[in-house]
Amino acid sequence: MTRVVYLHGFASSPKSSKAQFFKQRLNEQGIEVEIPRLDSGNFEALTVTSQLHVIKEAIGDQPAILFGSRLGGYLAALYAARHPDSIEKLVLLAPAFQFPSLFRTRYSARDLELWKRTGSAPVFHYGENRMLRLGYRFMEDSVQYEDEPDARQPILIFHGTKDDVVPYAVSETFCVTHPSARVVLMDAGHELTNVLNPMWQAVQKFLC
Repeated sequence: MTRVVYLHGFASSPKSSKAQFFKQRLNEQGIEVEIPRLDSGNFEALTVTSQLHVIKEAIGDQPAILFGSRLGGYLAALYAARHPDSIEKLVLLAPAFQFPSLFRTRYSARDLELWKRTGSAPVFHYGENRMLRLGYRFMEDSVQYEDEPDARQPILIFHGTKDDVVPYAVSETFCVTHPSARVVLMDAGHELTNVLNPMWQAVQKFLC
């Protein structure tokens, strides 16, 4: 039986609108969907490594298809590259490829120093709809991971041409060096919420 594990984005939750949309559509097709909470209820202690552990627990010992949104897309590719036998396919929504490099650029040198000195920084958490603290370990941990995971499974990527958070060019660049991946550019911004139905139509064909 086909299993899907959906990985939500940074500072999001399993209740995200995209996660719930795809869960409903996949359930209607008889496909089991799990949406783990990637911060395990402790956002301040979040790291890339801790999220990979959560994914491993969710996957278990049965093959699965990974869906990933934004940072969840990067994590999906990262996990798939390290577990080629357990991940069959990937569907990625505005994946945050080059995350270890690009995330740092959001902060000035002064802000990074303050974050490091105080140990944590305020971040707006969309799933909680409030500010939460994020530990500096998140930044330190991320630099050990590659910008472009070498996932070789069939990969379907959706990226908005109006994305002002993760440029769609990062997905195009990824596809150049990963022949099993293809990107579908959508007339949308970073959230992709205005093109859910067209994405679902393409996903159905991809999963067949």
